[in-house]
Amino acid sequence: MSRARTLSHLDVLEAESIFVMREVMAEFERPVLLFSGGKDSVVMLRLAQKAFAPARMPFPVLHVDTGHNFPEVLHYRDTQVTALGLHLIVASVPEAIDSGLVRELPDGTRNRLQTPVLLNAVEKYRFDALFGGARRDEEKARAKERMFSFRDEFGQWDPKSQRPELWSLYNGRHHPGESIRVFPLSNWTELDVWHYIARERIVLPSIYYAHHRAVVERDGMFYAVNEFIVPRDGEQVAIRRVRYRTVGDASQTAAVLSEADTVEKVIDEVAATRVTERGATRGDDRVSEAAMEDRKREGYF
Repeated sequence: MSRARTLSHLDVLEAESIFVMREVMAEFERPVLLFSGGKDSVVMLRLAQKAFAPARMPFPVLHVDTGHNFPEVLHYRDTQVTALGLHLIVASVPEAIDSGLVRELPDGTRNRLQTPVLLNAVEKYRFDALFGGARRDEEKARAKERMFSFRDEFGQWDPKSQRPELWSLYNGRHHPGESIRVFPLSNWTELDVWHYIARERIVLPSIYYAHHRAVVERDGMFYAVNEFIVPRDGEQVAIRRVRYRTVGDASQTAAVLSEADTVEKVIDEVAATRVTERGATRGDDRVSEAAMEDRKREGYF
């Protein structure tokens, strides 16, 4: 008599995410996967490969490029696209500024400019389902999200109009112009993501691991000195050993002091921390208590 197989915690999370991706392919006409080269989108890419193997991934990947990217992440993105034969669509914020679609902000940051550029790409390519790597443990606005997050014809999110998801039944019905944001990693934690990266031996951009970098300390966070971050009066540039827990714009994403230069050390470090990755490193989330929710209502992920 054969022994029943016991699924691990990661097996269960993986199976749920793959099920969600297959549901999307069954219900929608033009899905797309948001891929920036960040760890969560990299894990989603691996899940999509597994979900549709041995066939090629049946939808393109989209990167909303602010022009403020870390070069290591852009290099990784392009390497993965070439190696896996992906169809990459780049929605460029710099091009949108040049065309007049959006206007450069006085402070020079571009995080908020991603929203109209994303919505323009959704309309242009008629995407009706967009896979995003958001997780509920990241931030309180994201904790309100459903796996299938309904967006109206303007791309706006209303937490009060979201649909129930009882017994893993997902409602993807929508009218033309409306769309669904899909979050296969909703029930994962940062620690789950790193355990999965270790198990699958997934290669990540080098900045996720401890390395020496010139930084300035600002508002209790360590920002890399680059063309977007210039030391202010009184700020001292120092070479520190740091790594990035999350990857966004180089103009708004900070590093953390770290000696974790391997996957195993990162897992130990994440297991011991009590501050979320966005709370510890994302300056754009410190604008107000409701910064993320405000952006999501406008159409952001």
